[in-house]
This record gives sequence, structure tokens and C-alpha cells, in this order.
Amino acid sequence: MLKSSIDKATGFEKRFENIGTVVYADSTSASKSIAEEIASLIKVKQSQRQPCILGLATGSSPKGLYAELVRLHKEEGLSFKNVISFNLDEYYPMEPDSVNSYVRFMQEQLFNHVDILPENCFVPDGTLPKDKIREYCSDYEAKIEALGGIDLQILGIGGNGHIGFNESGSLQNSKTRLVALDHITRVAASGDFSGLENTPRTAITLGVKKIMEAKRVILMAWGESKSNIIKASVEDTVTSHVPASYLQEHDNATFVLDQAAASKLTRINTPWLVEKIVW
Repeated sequence: MLKSSIDKATGFEKRFENIGTVVYADSTSASKSIAEEIASLIKVKQSQRQPCILGLATGSSPKGLYAELVRLHKEEGLSFKNVISFNLDEYYPMEPDSVNSYVRFMQEQLFNHVDILPENCFVPDGTLPKDKIREYCSDYEAKIEALGGIDLQILGIGGNGHIGFNESGSLQNSKTRLVALDHITRVAASGDFSGLENTPRTAITLGVKKIMEAKRVILMAWGESKSNIIKASVEDTVTSHVPASYLQEHDNATFVLDQAAASKLTRINTPWLVEKIVW
């Protein structure tokens, strides 16, 4: 397995944190580190003449990551021709050319600026008739399985702990499906839609099961507004009320945080409770 470029050793005894957690000074340095790991994985797969299967996220958190990947392509020659990407989710209903479409987001942030093949970019289809969604979701998972699964899954985290659009209450074995969006999620997105009344009530999301089956998972979070849910996900018990907490049971998952998002963790908020490891 490719060794992560993200140093998982925090120098602290794991008395409180139930998942590998790395804290950077800011989101810029954190995003660069994640981009380095992705670039290394792509190159290893290229050397093996194999496709690199990436699970990608949208929202504000990965923008810096995608900007760095674009830079690596343009300035250092990183090729994406062997990359096949599967996005986590899409609002429903949603036209692909809408200003709020995740298809458009991915094109503007990454796809249009690198040499990834258009036929290798998969984003859930927000234009399907409702009676076609179940079959479509099954086929989406089948495509991932046929390629051997996701090599590296990038995640953000919602204010209620959702990953993808697997909202609070989602089960660990949940499949790719149409979901009703939590009020908290809709309020957070309402600014992009010029008001809550215009914000979609449903979305298509990759299920928790497929996320947990990824060979490597990196969850990124920036800003103090994420600090409480990060603490709950990292230090509290695994619960369906906080789907991100399921990642405690993944054998190769890391939370990558800036200082503000990590500010409520015990080792940062009350460091005197944590003993340093003696190596």
C-alpha cells in the first residue's frame, strides 16, 4: 500500500482521538499535503499501468486542493490521463449546466484545467426521472466495483457530521440513493440558492458503505465552525447521528484539519489532559 505523505504521528498518546488526525497551520498547507499524496498515488498507478480511482468531493473545503492539483499539472507535468473519478453527490433535481451543479463545479475547479478524459469523470445525474434513480444508483456502484473500488476518497464534513449527503441517521451499510436533505444542510447551502425556499430538498449520494470500502479516506475540514462536529467525529463514540464518526472503523482514514477546525480537540483545547508519547 502506498505510504501516505501525510504524517499520521501526532506525538500525543491516543487517549482521546479514535482516528488519525493531522493538524496544519492553515488550509493552504493542508491542501498541498493532500495534493502531494494524490499526485504520488497517481504516479504509482501510472508506473503500474493501472487506472487511479479517485472519489471526489465538492463544496468550499476541496477548492484549495483542486487548485494545487491544477498547479501540479500545469507547472510540474502531473498527468491525469489514468485517473477515473467518481463524485460523491449531486443535488436533485439539478441540470448539469446550472450555476449550483456539481458537474459545473468540478469542471470549473478541476476537470477543465487538467488532462483527465471526459469519459472518466462521473458525477451523479441530477436530471433523471425519479423512477430511474434506483437503477442508476445501482449502476453507479457497479462501475466502481468493476474498477476494483475507490483507491482514495476525499471527503468534507457537514455541520451535522454528514459525509457526502449521508445525513444524520444514515446507516453504515447504506447504499447510493436519493436522500432527503437535513434542514441544517439546506440552511448552509441556502446562500448559494438565493434563499431557503429555492434550495433543493433532495440529492443523490454515494452510500456510506462505498465510502467505507475505499482503500484510503481523507476527510478535510477548515474553520472554527467545524470544530464541534470534528470533536464529536474524532473523540466521541461511533453513531449514526454523526455519520463521519463511522470513519473511526476504517483502517486507513485520516482527518486533515486546520488549527481552527481542530480547536475543540482535547489535545489542543485542554492539552494538559494529554500525555506526550515517550519514544
